[in-house]
Amino acid sequence: MSIRLGETAPDFKVDTTKGAISFHEWAGDSWVFFFSHPADFTPVCTTEMGRTAQLAQEFAARNVKPLGLSTDSVDEHMKWIDDVNDTQSCDLQFPIVADEDHKIAQLYDMIHPGESETAAVRSVFIIDPAKKVRLTLTYPMAVGRNFDEILRVIDALQTADASKVALPADWRKGGDVIIPPSISNEEAKDIFPQGWNELRPYLRMTKI
Repeated sequence: MSIRLGETAPDFKVDTTKGAISFHEWAGDSWVFFFSHPADFTPVCTTEMGRTAQLAQEFAARNVKPLGLSTDSVDEHMKWIDDVNDTQSCDLQFPIVADEDHKIAQLYDMIHPGESETAAVRSVFIIDPAKKVRLTLTYPMAVGRNFDEILRVIDALQTADASKVALPADWRKGGDVIIPPSISNEEAKDIFPQGWNELRPYLRMTKI
């Protein structure tokens, strides 16, 4: 199946390196960064797992729970975590899903036959506390993810939700934001009393 933005992320029960979880229950009121890997004991994946562990405080500050997936067993994951911690100078604490039968990889459309018949591609799902899929990204097997962008887009989604704004290209925290065209100038006066810069009627920039 293909998972589209705005849809409810499929629920599942599975064994992980932190014990069995029911996904929706485990996620609770947090955002989730759910990301897949082709296999344990592979070089690019090792750096990505390590980077996620290194950014644990950044994810926690955003109320985000990371959840990894690889089509290997819990025992293999546990051995691999030792390598990740040793080579990436980190302390990996987030759970990694064991998906030997590929059920979850298939559920989330992580198996792309053009890349591999059995290994999950580098999929990313950002899922909000309502369990809605807010962002999807897919990287090829040979290219590691950009974690600056992952944190940036989480900031952008959370800012858009909290402040009723849209975010321009390359936006980062503290930068100007866009008043959506769906908000009239009259409504905007109440929502954005600080005012705005109208570059075009459809392009109004403000600060929050």
